Amino acid sequence: MNWSHTSLTERLDIRLPIIQAPMAGGPGTPQLAAAVANAGGLGALAGGYLQPEALRQSIAELRALTDRPFLVNLPATLPAGIDTARVARAQQLLAPYRAELGLPEWNAPLPEPPSLLELLDVVLEEQVAAVSFVFGLPDRVCLDVLREAGIVVLGTATHLLEAIVLEESGAVDFIIAQGAEAGGQRATFIGQPEQGQVGTLTLVPLLSKHVAVPIIAAGGIMDGRGIAAARVLGAAGVQMGTAFLACPESGAHVAYKALLRQGSEIATVISRVFTGRGGRVLRNRLVDELRAYENEWPGFPLQLWLTADLRRTAIERGLTDFMPLWAGQGCHLCEEQPAAVLLERWLEQATALLG
Repeated sequence: MNWSHTSLTERLDIRLPIIQAPMAGGPGTPQLAAAVANAGGLGALAGGYLQPEALRQSIAELRALTDRPFLVNLPATLPAGIDTARVARAQQLLAPYRAELGLPEWNAPLPEPPSLLELLDVVLEEQVAAVSFVFGLPDRVCLDVLREAGIVVLGTATHLLEAIVLEESGAVDFIIAQGAEAGGQRATFIGQPEQGQVGTLTLVPLLSKHVAVPIIAAGGIMDGRGIAAARVLGAAGVQMGTAFLACPESGAHVAYKALLRQGSEIATVISRVFTGRGGRVLRNRLVDELRAYENEWPGFPLQLWLTADLRRTAIERGLTDFMPLWAGQGCHLCEEQPAAVLLERWLEQATALLG
């Protein structure tokens, strides 16, 4: 049996059972998604931070670079209600950093969040091959429309109960098992955040044993060795994000890329400071100095908007102390190679191990 032929490759007509994680906020670009797709994997775009027309533009840019299938990732939950007390507290805590960077006091109106229904309309109109959801699933009507359109649906689980809920919805074709090692936003949607901190090597066989929906392993997978391990543990494929961060097609800032291989398994931490939801990042000054206030931030996406000027300025000036440096625990294994080169190398490594 060819190890790289799985239900994932068959369903989506791709050569390799490798999904590029969406990586919102800059690192995930149409260029990276196209490079992965052209090399045989499933490229992905993050749509959750985008307004509908911006998502449509990103899809157009991607389609200009590839005719292969790709995925769009969306958050399933409604935005948090505006808690004025928490917003005021966040402004107070962030004010010294704005002053240090020479930014004006924050007094902008909170923007309108993108509408999930409008984003789904774009996905449907553009006939995207697959859509993945984090933070749960949208309502039944939305899921039925996606199924009728023939769009492959992936849900994301961080523990067994979430996977069971996704399976019992009858609407997901694959479940992404997001291990604790994974970089970026945690997808936990049932229970306390701590309950979603299950390692990939535990989570994948656990879900494979108890749910019939094919599992996609995510978290800590950085090369062909990790891919081979995931297949042995029962995964139909893998989702890899951190492994692509240092690629030339990645939108990560050059200073951000330079820090990745200097990191280690203890260089990352779960922080809510940038978005209001927990996510794994490289530790930097902003994360460390504001860690004591983790429980005071407003929820997602309010905190994302409140830190927008800091993040934008940090990227413009190359100030990693104020950037959201999303990274998984395997960041020290990042390689500065084109995505296509990495995919072929991983294929060779996995084939040597699995035969």
